[in-house]
Amino acid sequence: MTTLNARTETRAILGSPQAGYVLTGAVALFVLAAPFLGIYPIFLMKLLCFALFACAFNLMLGYVGLLSFGHASFFGMAAYITGHTVKVWGLTPELGIIAGALVAAALGFAFGALAIRRQGIYFAMITLALAQMVYFFSVQAPFTHGEDGIQGIPRGAFLGLVDLGETLNIYYFVVAVFAIGFFIVYRTIHSPFGQVLKAIRENENRVISLGYRVNHFKIAAFTLSAGLSGLAGATKSIVFQAATLTDVHWTMSGEVVLMTLLGGMGTILGPIVGAGVVISLQNYLATVGSWVTVIMGAIFVICVLTFRRGVVGELARILRGR
Repeated sequence: MTTLNARTETRAILGSPQAGYVLTGAVALFVLAAPFLGIYPIFLMKLLCFALFACAFNLMLGYVGLLSFGHASFFGMAAYITGHTVKVWGLTPELGIIAGALVAAALGFAFGALAIRRQGIYFAMITLALAQMVYFFSVQAPFTHGEDGIQGIPRGAFLGLVDLGETLNIYYFVVAVFAIGFFIVYRTIHSPFGQVLKAIRENENRVISLGYRVNHFKIAAFTLSAGLSGLAGATKSIVFQAATLTDVHWTMSGEVVLMTLLGGMGTILGPIVGAGVVISLQNYLATVGSWVTVIMGAIFVICVLTFRRGVVGELARILRGR
């Protein structure tokens, strides 16, 4: 699958900046009004959490060109840290989420410093091995409660004022967290730092010849991606009031890879679309049991064979051609 420049993607799909403002406003209005339109808020919150997770992962895969199979470790460990600090230490939810994201970022820095010494499949395998270490640590560590996980995490009150036990309150809280995370990703992509990351993806040797310390940029991107993944996992633990081994299992890393490739890696909107497709399938096809996995696998195969740029990437290519 190939990647598109974010601005090129936006211009191709929207046609003009004015159309972009209108679409952004329409989407924001829909998100704010969705609970009043009969859409289940818990489903929407899950979708937003995984959309942020996919956007964070896309920062590594789509804009640096590094395939990580270990992002579940950041997502899940942040969920555990948030659950423990909120339930046992009595922190407010926003402080618990910040603590989870910071631990995930620190873990990402450590993993990145080890993994970026290799490239390609070797990098992917190192991240997978490190993530499995986190998984087995989570099975044994006392504060994670092993296979039982951390259950009954209190949602608490935002800033001690807003009761997140109310569905609408926590929904808008999750919307705000997603907006902050997405803004960070967007600004990173369109910053000079983001331009260097794209250059590394396209021709790493050329960037080295220009005098940039490539490994430092990779570690910084890995740390930022891990922190945002942790932000998503921490928020999810507050929404569902639980942190379990599922969050740190390697299959979670596989799901975020699927979301990113399905929507379109290297596009700003692709991971959101991919997360929407995958979470919707899991939600509305839950009655078919394990066949959901088969159906998602078939969709992924079809996408790889026919939409090599992902849904958003192919849509942008078609519209740009016209």
